[in-house]
Amino acid sequence: MATVTAVLHRGVVDSDEPILCADDLGVLRGDGVFETINVRQGKAFLLDEHLARMANSALRMEFELPDRAEMAELAEQALAAWRERGTGEAALRLVATRGREHGGPLTVFATIDPVPRARILPRRDGLRLVTASLGVDADARGRAPWLLGGVKALSYASMMSVLRWAKSQGADDALWVSADGYALEGPTSSLVWLDGDTLCTTPVSTGILPGTTSAFLLGNAERIGLRTAERLIAVEDLVKAEGIWLTSSVRGVAFITSIDDQSVAQRPDITAELEKLAGFEVPS
Repeated sequence: MATVTAVLHRGVVDSDEPILCADDLGVLRGDGVFETINVRQGKAFLLDEHLARMANSALRMEFELPDRAEMAELAEQALAAWRERGTGEAALRLVATRGREHGGPLTVFATIDPVPRARILPRRDGLRLVTASLGVDADARGRAPWLLGGVKALSYASMMSVLRWAKSQGADDALWVSADGYALEGPTSSLVWLDGDTLCTTPVSTGILPGTTSAFLLGNAERIGLRTAERLIAVEDLVKAEGIWLTSSVRGVAFITSIDDQSVAQRPDITAELEKLAGFEVPS
């Protein structure tokens, strides 16, 4: 199924039509922000939360997105076109760049693509992780706002690089670890773990990206009998947890099977509850 593309104030356009100029700062410098949102039955899951995070990312990068209503309309234009083609699981991506190098309006567009099966298989099969040093202490990004901790920027080269490195090590994904030994997040996902009857995640004060899916899970955890907490955890303690997951908008809830080749505990009952809570389907 072909990509759906919609451009702010233009609506849906042919997906082969050029929509970026050669001097767009999003291309030249990764100077922009984006969000990727799960689409089910033609509807975007947690759209408002993603729009809020995107607006905050833009403000941190010192430019202002179009207002919420315009961004929501852009998303709906793309979703309406997608619904005409089918309602399979998909990924809606909203992108905003600072615009052209010598000034002018922002470049803002949306795309929708089917979610590849390989992207969601970790819901069924789990993930093997390898740790990767972030190179700074857990509190460094909180003290250095220019490092853009918690911002979902287009400059994703290091994220893609660490994922390629992880796969070269025989793993499925990476886990960022601070220089002082704390587990933080995945390159494109949030870390969640179980401690007794408490579902835990990393504090946003460490500069991690505030996860929309993890926030939803913790915000609704009491429905499945769990308490919640935000806390730091050292890697040597994480591997002893009763269950560990990476969560993201598209991949969903993926349980962890090993970290640095060390097997970790499984809680398939909790995995099933979390997947059900957030409405993710597990592939057969």
